[in-house]
Amino acid sequence: MEKKRLLQTNNNNKTQTTTEISILQNPQDLKTILGNLSWKILTMLIEKEMYPIEIAKQLNMHEQKIYYHIHKMEKTGAITIQKEENKKGATAKYYKTTSPAFGIELPTKQPQTTTTTQNNYHNNQNTPETLQKFFQEFLNNNILDGKIIVGSPQPHGPFKTSARDGHYAAHLALSIGQFARTHADEFAIKLDVDVKVEKEEKNSLILVGGPGTNLLTQEINEHLPIKFQMHPSNQGFLFGGLISKKTQKNYTSDSAGLIAKITNPWNKDKHIIVIAGNKAVGTKACVLALTNFWEKTLQYYDNTKNTFATVIQGYDLDGDGKVDSIEVCE
Repeated sequence: MEKKRLLQTNNNNKTQTTTEISILQNPQDLKTILGNLSWKILTMLIEKEMYPIEIAKQLNMHEQKIYYHIHKMEKTGAITIQKEENKKGATAKYYKTTSPAFGIELPTKQPQTTTTTQNNYHNNQNTPETLQKFFQEFLNNNILDGKIIVGSPQPHGPFKTSARDGHYAAHLALSIGQFARTHADEFAIKLDVDVKVEKEEKNSLILVGGPGTNLLTQEINEHLPIKFQMHPSNQGFLFGGLISKKTQKNYTSDSAGLIAKITNPWNKDKHIIVIAGNKAVGTKACVLALTNFWEKTLQYYDNTKNTFATVIQGYDLDGDGKVDSIEVCE
């Protein structure tokens, strides 16, 4: 299913907004999702992920009828499995609507035009207020005021490690680009070793990668409310996963990670965001949490507080060996 941006103009205040719209290639698919019951289900799933039995109870309908419509809509691509949970010995599949809008596009040879204004960055409906508030200290007039820092791909630091998660930062940067631009003469992403050499620690920083591969994450670790455990050993340090001050829980899975936002300890007027996993796959899960599953990830974010931290667990739901879903552990 192809996705596009629908540009809308408000004639009253002359502002423009964009909405993501999924284009259905088969008119029959559109007919499927426009049925009365299918439409009710879609409007429920755009608000939150639900499993079919839960939907059936709320609509006071037989669950088999709901399963039938869920199956048809899943085939069209209008809904998708968001996560799976065990309930009373069975696996409950939670579904979510894949797009806030659906439509068809008639074939035409007429050229299509796209209009972009600076205000589009601020008014983009696909980057809601909560997500923009999470990054607000990193924005200055809709321009990214800070750097995304990744570990060097060359052996470096006390562990002599080579970072393998730098490409996740590129995905993060593209997502931030929905509501912010970068300085034309500067790269948005820098290596940790360059930040150290150029002594840029006092700026606003978005750190991608754990303490084993990112020198800045390693140095900031002691200031985090949820820390990476680093035990001294003959080889330097051994990593023991994440430990939460609040719950005292220990998260050791390779696909677990941390998203945190704190005041920069080197400059109280700046902030640092940490997006880091126990391993590279955990960092990927955290990046997906902010780019694909921001609503779930930031549901308890309060921009009036100086500190935010949450543990993310990544899952491979379709069995292809790649993380495609996440769970917020705390």
